[in-house]
Amino acid sequence: MTPKERVMSVINHQKPDRMPCFGANSTVSYDQMDKVKAYWPEGHEKADVMAKQAMAAHTVLGFDAVRVPFCQTFEAEALGCVLKPGKTPSGESIPGIEHPPIYKLDDTPEFPDDFLSRGRIPALLEAVRILRKELGDDIPIVGGIIGPFTIAGSLLGTVQILKASIKKPDKIVPFLEVGVKAGAALGKALVDAGADIISCEDMTASPEMISPNTYRDYAMDYQIRQFDAISVPKILHICGNVDPVVGLMGKTGADILSLEPKASAKLAREKCGPDILLMGGVDTATTLFMQSPETIKEGCIESIENGIQILAPGCAVAPGTPLENLLAMMEVVKGE
Repeated sequence: MTPKERVMSVINHQKPDRMPCFGANSTVSYDQMDKVKAYWPEGHEKADVMAKQAMAAHTVLGFDAVRVPFCQTFEAEALGCVLKPGKTPSGESIPGIEHPPIYKLDDTPEFPDDFLSRGRIPALLEAVRILRKELGDDIPIVGGIIGPFTIAGSLLGTVQILKASIKKPDKIVPFLEVGVKAGAALGKALVDAGADIISCEDMTASPEMISPNTYRDYAMDYQIRQFDAISVPKILHICGNVDPVVGLMGKTGADILSLEPKASAKLAREKCGPDILLMGGVDTATTLFMQSPETIKEGCIESIENGIQILAPGCAVAPGTPLENLLAMMEVVKGE
């Protein structure tokens, strides 16, 4: 099977020749950058460099899909947030959003008509077009978007939206409305550019940050609306232990739930039934980044035994993750 045939066979509940392995989140590392001679910060900004870095997931790691972008700031920047360059003592890293936030709780946010031409979105869409041309139709492209609750948190500030979700939840609704429009618009544009799968990260909607009731009342419905607007298979990733809300996640319209190992794949299967696919693997911070290839293989095998159907890093890969640790994941799916 080609990688795309393999991935789509799983999505269509058919039997592949082997389990697929790819990332719902960023899988870029410094080692891969060195291999393809494409580096940050240009990989966050320039279409050709972004495409080179994304292709490394397949050409260097052997993963069954490639994924762009590598940060969670494209929608927020296009909505007016100030970008904070990603730079650590060890090298260029992942951009964030500067503080203070651009809105206060009583403000009325607006969704700009020219959203898709703002910030780095044109470069991202061009990167997908380059990937489609370079990879042909054999390698699936995953386009990443951000969920409504997290986009709203970028506009208001994470602390502010978490406080407001408890004390004045109705005040956050206008920001969620902008969030759903932004994620849906970018998702559709990514599909038009050539993406085969859309992966939505809604980090701030984690039950480690908001209550299950808040997720149900002020996050889930907006995720549903976002997914309803997108025609291709969808992945939903929420960080942390999502056990308290995993049944609700299965009702959002996502075809695949991306789980960190701290969440129970067995519980997800029980709550969501047989139609939802589960992807995940090993913890990216404590295992994939820090442990040996053998320990990583053990973690991957455990995740598969617990019901994971697509092997993947549990969350975004730390840029300093050793190459041999990422290659160990492919050795597991290949039975090596």
